[in-house]
Amino acid sequence: MTVRNTETTSRMPSVFLSHGAPMLADDATWTGELAEWADNLPEPTSVLVVSAHWEAAPLMIGATETVPLLYDFYGFAERYYQVRYEAPGAPDLAESVGRLLAGPGQTLHQDPTRGLDHGAYVPLIEMYPDAGVPVLQISMPTLDPAELFDLGRRLAPLRDEGVLILGGGFSTHNLQEMNFGAPAQSPPPSWSSEFDDWLDQTLAASDLDALMDFQTKAPAAGIAHPRTEHFAPLFVALGAAAESSLEVETAIDGFWYGLSKRSVQMA
Repeated sequence: MTVRNTETTSRMPSVFLSHGAPMLADDATWTGELAEWADNLPEPTSVLVVSAHWEAAPLMIGATETVPLLYDFYGFAERYYQVRYEAPGAPDLAESVGRLLAGPGQTLHQDPTRGLDHGAYVPLIEMYPDAGVPVLQISMPTLDPAELFDLGRRLAPLRDEGVLILGGGFSTHNLQEMNFGAPAQSPPPSWSSEFDDWLDQTLAASDLDALMDFQTKAPAAGIAHPRTEHFAPLFVALGAAAESSLEVETAIDGFWYGLSKRSVQMA
């Protein structure tokens, strides 16, 4: 049995998490990995999520009270639309985000009805199943790595308040190349394993320049990420950790229907 670390440290890590589809809940291996990861993290005061599934510019702040989830997917079994996750809202965190991001004469836009999308609630259900940790989601205002890195850097002080900054995406993401007819744990295609190997090595080396230029530096980048929205949240998490000596630790690896599950935490 793993015992959750309930001590909140003075500084939380930031994380990039391959969030999975709604049917992640049916994968006992992956759900167990997420639960164990959460057990080994300090207990956060709240969670701030930047998900691949909410792109909006200028940056928007989602609901600050508990509202219905956003089932932003189609064609799934009805039971996936019956999932509930009634985590508390985080109005104080929203105020802190506003303080850190709003410039002179600039206010942040809010969508008080926008619930958590599956890039947020699917993994959080497995990590914090009692829904006791307040959660706030903000939009991803750009796909530009440098701008997202800067966004993370500006949000970094929240880590000193016990906030877990979570970038939800996927380490490789090409739905057209997935083979749902094969077992979920089948060997991955070469494009996915090559990109994953590169990502592992580049994160271990803390090579931010290469990561920023992944579209030209990484093998098979155009196949692994034909559109980069699922890789982009990584840069928010990196930026949030960059003011300290960047230490990257892999929390989850392996593949799911050929996609890399690699998820990391940064201190």
